[in-house]
Amino acid sequence: MLLNIHNLNIVFPSERGVVQAVKNVSLHVNSGETLGLVGESGSGKSVTALSIMGLLPHPTQVTGEITFHAPNHSILKTQNSKLRGSEIAMIFQEPMTSLNPVFRCGGQVTEAIRLHHSVSKAEARDRALALFEKVRLPDPARIFRAYPHELSGGQKQRVMIAMALAGQPRLLIADEPTTALDVTVQKAILELLRELRAEAGLSMLFISHDLGVISEIADRVAVMRQGEIVETGPVGEVLKNPVHAYTRGLLACRP
Repeated sequence: MLLNIHNLNIVFPSERGVVQAVKNVSLHVNSGETLGLVGESGSGKSVTALSIMGLLPHPTQVTGEITFHAPNHSILKTQNSKLRGSEIAMIFQEPMTSLNPVFRCGGQVTEAIRLHHSVSKAEARDRALALFEKVRLPDPARIFRAYPHELSGGQKQRVMIAMALAGQPRLLIADEPTTALDVTVQKAILELLRELRAEAGLSMLFISHDLGVISEIADRVAVMRQGEIVETGPVGEVLKNPVHAYTRGLLACRP
């Protein structure tokens, strides 16, 4: 077991009192597998992912247990910055808000490489170009020099995937990485993620509101509703014989 979450609770303070976004969530990701986390907007999926990365805003209250790789390596009790990028990386839904619009794409990826590896600028540049080839970007040298606004949505997402791979992580969290893309580009990105998982032995937590997308990429699925996990199991089993009414409703909404 690579990642284990046990009885996770996340509470946000507000002017009208506290809001519990995540309630007693327990799930795990095994080495080499993809776990799909599915649910409608506001169900707590992204908040759960951000808690793993240690990116929730202060003064959010987080209780429970999140362990990575070893039972004694508690993410909530240690500094997430030691794991962030080098062991666990995240791809966000909208790459335009994740990429800095005033810096060239190549510079942003080389900065990520040098953050996690003691290499020269020239070596980091070579590694960035190699990553651009790995994520199937056309003309990597041109993309390296380009600003984010000069790229298509699919190209920007591939740059974000390259940046996530810069630290050679063991776990990749993909938070709705294809939602903002058209169907053709979406399929290409899913195929790329499957290939990267096979080549690098990555484990993946793939978040989506779409069970159809989850069925294409995940081994197991956890269904989340109003901050709670209501159903979990192998993808094929859950899709064929959903137990919870909410899961059946998600299936009914598939195109």
